[in-house]
Amino acid sequence: MDQLSAHLDRGWDLAQKGDAPGATACAKRALELEPQSPEVHNLLGYTAALGGDSEEALEHYRQAVALDETYLEAMLNAAEVLVHPLGEWDEAVGLCDDALDYAESKEEVADCLLLRVDALLGKGDVEEAKRCMARLPEPPFENSSYVFLIGRAFYEMGESSKAQPYIEEAVRCDANHADAHYYLGLLRDDAGDVRGAIESFLRARALDLATPAPAWAPSPDAFAETVRSVINGLDALLSRWIREADVFIVDLPGAELVVDGVDPRAMVIVDARPPEDDEEEVGATASDLPQRMQARLFIYQRNVERGAGSVAALETELSEALDREITAVFLEREPVAAAAEKHSLN
Repeated sequence: MDQLSAHLDRGWDLAQKGDAPGATACAKRALELEPQSPEVHNLLGYTAALGGDSEEALEHYRQAVALDETYLEAMLNAAEVLVHPLGEWDEAVGLCDDALDYAESKEEVADCLLLRVDALLGKGDVEEAKRCMARLPEPPFENSSYVFLIGRAFYEMGESSKAQPYIEEAVRCDANHADAHYYLGLLRDDAGDVRGAIESFLRARALDLATPAPAWAPSPDAFAETVRSVINGLDALLSRWIREADVFIVDLPGAELVVDGVDPRAMVIVDARPPEDDEEEVGATASDLPQRMQARLFIYQRNVERGAGSVAALETELSEALDREITAVFLEREPVAAAAEKHSLN
């Protein structure tokens, strides 16, 4: 085996084990030997994505494709980064279309079409996503992972009846597939099977907890600093509700919360209690409510990291999650509180 191949093989082996720094070092040694190798740039892109630098990853993938316009793997890797975490839906769709021109096996065609579906769903084009799903090759596939991906796509398109057999088969094929258990929980919950949903969600939570954090994940202290920065940067309308809240940062929602109906992949939970009637200050108005609410804010680091997909996207992901949660918990109460205040003044 020549030196270039040895470095590439070693780099991919380390990358598959989650060792981003080691894989990057191998890729850089390979780059010194052959700077115009598309395979080297593809590995550099993969290790950059593993380390949480999506922009650098995309740059290397594009370089790999520029060096070899038929390089299907690099195209699909680039499309995956464009879908998540970058959310560049149109570019991802276009790249998947380009990749289809070079796809030969049914698995390669399925890779292109399923990524295209993800991008279409990201941009909200459900009808085109359904048309794209209709183009999928017929199972079986050599790799059972396609079973889950097809089931997930059907679920995200709102076609639960089509999704269910695929998701159930994915769980049978791999009892340790956290995503499959999670989607089975969603399906069971939608069908009103509360106990079955809880069992699936608890299993997904246990598997998520056993999975190593991404290589790029910040330390607890660094993540806590990110949380403080995001809270301080919230819109005043939102921040007034949690300004005095106690903030707790943990990896995942507790099992007891999942049993009580909390999504095991929730990023943020606000636990808020309005003041007791007999404890309200005389003359208090609805505008005083944010200051008198007793609130606790729970941030689940591993779930925020999953949603973000990279260090660069952490603040945006957390900010959007807080926006959704605060709006759901507090702002829908404001009209009620205001009406009560108006009634008391008449």
